[in-house]
Amino acid sequence: MEWKGRRQSDNVEDQRGSSMGGSPMGGGGFRIPIGGGGRGGGGLSIGGIVVVLIICWITGINPLTLLSGGDIDLGGGGTTTQQSRPSGPANDDMTAFVRTVLADTEDTWTEIFKGNGQTYQDPTLVLFSGRVNSACGYASAASGPFYCPGDRKLYLDTSFFDELSQRFGASGDFAEAYVIAHEVGHHVQNLLGILPKFNQARQRMSEAQANQMSVRVELQADCFAGVWGKHTDQKGLLSQGDLEEALNAAQQIGDDTLQKRSQGYVVPESFNHGTSAQRVRWFKRGFDSGNMSACDTFSGDI
Repeated sequence: MEWKGRRQSDNVEDQRGSSMGGSPMGGGGFRIPIGGGGRGGGGLSIGGIVVVLIICWITGINPLTLLSGGDIDLGGGGTTTQQSRPSGPANDDMTAFVRTVLADTEDTWTEIFKGNGQTYQDPTLVLFSGRVNSACGYASAASGPFYCPGDRKLYLDTSFFDELSQRFGASGDFAEAYVIAHEVGHHVQNLLGILPKFNQARQRMSEAQANQMSVRVELQADCFAGVWGKHTDQKGLLSQGDLEEALNAAQQIGDDTLQKRSQGYVVPESFNHGTSAQRVRWFKRGFDSGNMSACDTFSGDI
């Protein structure tokens, strides 16, 4: 992916090195599932992961964030804690990359929304290390990237990209860009009113129903990421192999693949982000069409 020398977004807060405090995240955010334990060891069981994801969907958090450490966060309560984290360089290549990808999503979605007679409101992306406090509560790096509807911010500990590559075999800059674009996809859902409607409806759902609906929400975010990818490709910014990097990342974080890796078997009724095949299919659908209308995951089979 050609990204150096391009516009970088100003909508990035670098909180690395700050003293983070706040309430434990109790749901409300949308995350990218990575399964198993966190970077520091001790990990969640599949049952625990499912509980976290359900809480996230009820409150508005991304299940990917709760499972893998990042997607949508809903907020919570609890005691306040503070912990000082080492500072990260403000102008390193990774920061420049994140700012550039975010800027590209801003340009793409501003254009798409304008074409539909709407106004796109840019989200803010927060870089953190170790732990972060959001309107959805606080989360650790082990939670993974997530989106919090409460403050319309994306949260990312860039060490997640190391885990994506080393633990899941999903390396490459476009694989990393896919992660950011997926979280932006949740922001798009929030602006369109999809997340608020889902969060309201899921309060009346059983756990199984909430899981099924969560899958549809997550797959739509994957499709929206694909739409962004198509527009980026049309600008001549993608290189040979970039699309395969994103598809491989989607493959590696499917619910079935994560469960097989962590426990050796799958529990389909606990899926909340979609199988590897579904995640690949919906990202590809968005990429092939480049059109948001192709991302209706709420009608028919998925």
